[in-house]
Amino acid sequence: MRKVYALLLLVLINQAVLAQKTITLQDCESQFLKNNLFLLASHYNIDAAKAMTIQARIWDNPTITAELNAYNPDSDKLFDVGKEGQKSFGVEQLIYLGGKKRNEIKLAQTNEQLAELQFNDLLRTLKLQLRQSFYTVYYNTKSLEITDKQLAHIEDLINSYSIQAQKGNIPLRDVVRLQSLYLNFKNERMEVVNSSIEEQANLKLLLNSTETIIPDVSKDDFNKYLKIIPFDLKSFEDDAIANRPDYLAKQKEIEANELNVKWQKSLAVPDLTLGANYDQRGGAFNKEANVTIGIPLPLWNKNKGNIKNAQTVLAQSKVEKQNFELQLQTEITSAWNKWDESRKNYAVIKPTVNADFEAVYNGILTNFQKRNISLLEFTDFMESYNQANIQVNELKKKLALSGEELNTTINKDLF
Repeated sequence: MRKVYALLLLVLINQAVLAQKTITLQDCESQFLKNNLFLLASHYNIDAAKAMTIQARIWDNPTITAELNAYNPDSDKLFDVGKEGQKSFGVEQLIYLGGKKRNEIKLAQTNEQLAELQFNDLLRTLKLQLRQSFYTVYYNTKSLEITDKQLAHIEDLINSYSIQAQKGNIPLRDVVRLQSLYLNFKNERMEVVNSSIEEQANLKLLLNSTETIIPDVSKDDFNKYLKIIPFDLKSFEDDAIANRPDYLAKQKEIEANELNVKWQKSLAVPDLTLGANYDQRGGAFNKEANVTIGIPLPLWNKNKGNIKNAQTVLAQSKVEKQNFELQLQTEITSAWNKWDESRKNYAVIKPTVNADFEAVYNGILTNFQKRNISLLEFTDFMESYNQANIQVNELKKKLALSGEELNTTINKDLF
């Protein structure tokens, strides 16, 4: 029976391990590109746009007509379609004039390119979400590891102090002070845990995975955000204009709207219908062959409403592009300032974040256990130490997140 329980326990442990996955940012992005359902669904928009380009190239089908005699009163015959009877056939084809088909094809091709740019912009946005969640989970985990370590030490102290308090060796207020410190840490831990739960869920959604993602960030992965990048708005703006798909989409929308204006104007030009027919006995001659030409008179419908609407949409898209350019400058400046401030803040405290910091903690803990320092001094230090470590991880997280935001704003890997 013990062997069965041991085997069952081993299986459960293996399942728990398999349900977790340690992954680097590069591997995470690779899985994201393969499995993300938002990207897979959005890619169908490109396929649909390509299908509309194919459709735009297709001409209308020709129309074939046939007229067969149903009853000949002279010979009292039904369906008299023989040599002495009557039958006629005709075929007609619509011929586009005014460059309609050419403009329609160009518009469809532009919409296809626009769909690709919209897909790339979705990719850019989701990639930022992925990196933000990745770094948030990582640094939250680091904060939790420190807090959990302290909680374990405090819990041991509470247990031992409770025993001593019951014996009357120490005052009960010391136990209460330790319990209060423990509860404070627990509350602070819960805030970090809630944040991690949300970001972990976002990671699973983006990766289309049920596994718990354990991010792995090396020193080089983090230190790249510390390099100094001078602020050059003109250069950043040029990069953003060249690289950002949402800006390129604004340009492509103007191009599409210009083509739509041309297409709507060409629709006002009447189309020509060419045809040919054969009439056995119903025309002026027997076995008559004719050519037909038809064209509508542009008297009432000159497509003025659609032309005006297309011109209005074009003017609107040009104004939106100008507004986007102004917004782009603001986004770049804001993103750079947030990153630069985060870099400076971390650079100030960086010299103190080393192995000595951990050594101080171990020294304080040892001295307290030896009763070389008071409980008040110990609890004050524990609170300060915990807050300092959490703040350091918060600074690291903000630096990484602001760096990625700057990358996304310019759509170029500056780090």
